[in-house]
Amino acid sequence: MSAKKRLFLFAAYDPDGIVDDALIYYVSALAQYGDVILCMDNDCKNTEIKKLKPYTVATQSKRHGEYDFGSYKRAFQYAHDNDLLKNYDFIYLINDSVFGPMFNPHKLINQMEHVSTDAVGIIESRHKTHKFMESWFVQLNKKIFMSKWFYEFISSVQKEKAKSAITVKYEHGLTNIIQQNNCSWIGIYPIHGRTTYNHPKRLFKMGCPFVKKASFTRHNGALGKQILYILKHSDNIANQYVMASANRLYGEKYMQDFLTSNPLKILWRNIQYGITKLKNGKI
Repeated sequence: MSAKKRLFLFAAYDPDGIVDDALIYYVSALAQYGDVILCMDNDCKNTEIKKLKPYTVATQSKRHGEYDFGSYKRAFQYAHDNDLLKNYDFIYLINDSVFGPMFNPHKLINQMEHVSTDAVGIIESRHKTHKFMESWFVQLNKKIFMSKWFYEFISSVQKEKAKSAITVKYEHGLTNIIQQNNCSWIGIYPIHGRTTYNHPKRLFKMGCPFVKKASFTRHNGALGKQILYILKHSDNIANQYVMASANRLYGEKYMQDFLTSNPLKILWRNIQYGITKLKNGKI
């Protein structure tokens, strides 16, 4: 598997402006398969950013408020302005809304690059009226990333008032514009609704080496048993880095309570979650 034909455009964010070991682990894992340009949507001290430089072609850290697509835009612009795009067969849009890889991603990357479509996402999210590629791990071939229309699309990313607008304009929009320009796409794992967030164990057992960070806090912490399974069946080094990052982000006490197989605790958390949804009029 050649390491020179892939460019990973990596979007990252940390609320504390920290480059932790979980992020370094993810970036270093990708660097084994290609080049990485990383942009963070937060300010970092130079001492933090320097941790990533052994694994990246370029790094940027500045709060722009345009979320992941704003970071994709900046990483793509760097590659475009420095005439790097012609050197690659594939570019990947990657963000750190997930922990991982929990095991070697070689098989997944190989699978994505042997699908006969112009774009491939890890997740094909299917809803009643539409379907789209979830934008946290997407591969694009040269037909797309060297096109004028893709350049105009990614360059058009701007700050939006609501995060939901980002999803519609850019995440759904990416799939839409690919279709509009007669390019093909597919997702490796077709899922319905919020399976990516609510059923991480199911995806893991299907072969997905990543777990959404949101799964650690969804449903009032009721998904701990699933996460516990993933951690127990992951590479040891990934397990260590994920736990260290999760303890920092969510608190050690929360994580101790969260990682439980106790059916009564899980039931109670789901009941509390249901009560909260009922109060907010979402049921």
